Amino acid sequence: MPTSAPPSNRFERRRAETRQALVRAARQILAETGDTSVSIQAIAERADVGFGTFYNHFGSKTELFDAAVMDALEEFGQAIDERLEGADDPAELVAAGLRLSLRMVDSHPELMRILRHRGLGHIHSDRGLAPRALRDLERGVAEGRFAAVDPTVALSALGGSLLSLVELRFARPELDADEAASSLAEMILRMLGVPSDDARDIARQPLSSA
Repeated sequence: MPTSAPPSNRFERRRAETRQALVRAARQILAETGDTSVSIQAIAERADVGFGTFYNHFGSKTELFDAAVMDALEEFGQAIDERLEGADDPAELVAAGLRLSLRMVDSHPELMRILRHRGLGHIHSDRGLAPRALRDLERGVAEGRFAAVDPTVALSALGGSLLSLVELRFARPELDADEAASSLAEMILRMLGVPSDDARDIARQPLSSA
């Protein structure tokens, strides 16, 4: 999960650990069912903390589940960043980001189940893959790599397409996920104005196995 600067003393460390235990419990619930109607008592028991402790960290279940989604989104974004380090071409970044995202259904199943249940409402979030994809879209338009499209609208198309493909991957485990993701990446690049042959080549470049 995403990390930040370590707390400076024992009390703060314990407090941070308790908060993270609650977030982890909420993430598990979101991944399993997406059902946020579970009681606070059940969440506290799963996190192995006292019922009253919950309110020392969160004002409501809504606040906790929002924090859990943000935590998952940031882990998602960081995982993609690590795989794309050193890449520079906006078209390559968009295509590889999409393809790597679908691979995470197998490598990070809990994370992708959360996005499956809650991702549509966070396509334009300021955490996770969305701000990174928007950055690459804006840069691609500014540099003439992409057609003069509205990057925010393009992000909607990209995010919605990715979530649909994630849903398909869960529904059809036998699907050739790499080929499906490459085909979608090619279509997205062509939509963005990348020439057909270029889009096809970029969408099928070998991905790092790191």
